[in-house]
Amino acid sequence: MTKKNISILIVEDSKTQALYLKISLERQGYQVAVARNGREGLALLQKHFFPVVITDWIMPEMDGFEFCRTVRRWDFPGYVYIILLTTKDSKNDIIAGLKAGADDYLIKPVDEAELAARLNTAKRIIKLEYTLRKRSEEVALLSVTDPLTKAYNRRYLNKNLPLALRHAFRYEHPLSIIICDIDYFKKVNDRYGHQAGDRVLEEFSRYLMQAVRKGTDWVTRYGGEEFLVVLPETNLKGGYRAAERYRHLISKKTILYQKEKINITASFGVACAYPSEDGEEVKMESLIEAADRCLYQAKEDGRNCSVGVFAG
Repeated sequence: MTKKNISILIVEDSKTQALYLKISLERQGYQVAVARNGREGLALLQKHFFPVVITDWIMPEMDGFEFCRTVRRWDFPGYVYIILLTTKDSKNDIIAGLKAGADDYLIKPVDEAELAARLNTAKRIIKLEYTLRKRSEEVALLSVTDPLTKAYNRRYLNKNLPLALRHAFRYEHPLSIIICDIDYFKKVNDRYGHQAGDRVLEEFSRYLMQAVRKGTDWVTRYGGEEFLVVLPETNLKGGYRAAERYRHLISKKTILYQKEKINITASFGVACAYPSEDGEEVKMESLIEAADRCLYQAKEDGRNCSVGVFAG
């Protein structure tokens, strides 16, 4: 983490003090913004994230004490390290500021060398918090991700598909799902071995995840060689078109495993949930069952095809 990518917010009602701090910080290579009081500082924090805030204690409209308490109640993309500026040097006043949410303090007039040292401490804390947060996010992602295919797992599906359905019915929007199955997958394992089968599953999943709408649709490994795609804001016609697009894409791909070239096809079952006039909602189990019946029909129809139906 470098100074160039750390922006600092100064909250200070004294123009002279604010200018001194701004010049000092910019001389050290930091990006700096200035607010005249706590309320203006909070407004700037809402518009732009500042990992470090240097705030005065005594200010009009909202003092540093209330400013710190308010910042700690809000959620931000990362940790906000607060340094409190004060002319008060009694132990009780410093403790009160730290209890309000400040991380550190500086006594006015601020010494530039001391300011630089305190900011080095701030950078270490911010970097540590960022590292811990990223690791926590990675662990959370691993808990809902299939380790082989990197698609979501059943745990993620069971939690998020009901939520997606409730959202769809609340706003009267359609939602479609696709269940797809690699045709004759057992023959791949029998002919090329299970490691080749794993490679096919990895590539199949990658094709799907590359083909879906980023940030909207999502892919789950439903079990074995079956995958389930959730398509919010998509009616049956759109779901069927998506399935056909995936099917054509996969049928044209060649998967390389060692010296072998493996070609596969897949069958697709599409089901759409759409709000009915009586307001009755389609449950996750019913929607999946409808898509599964369509997949079975696609298999019966000779494989490498798509079949769709309304659920309900």
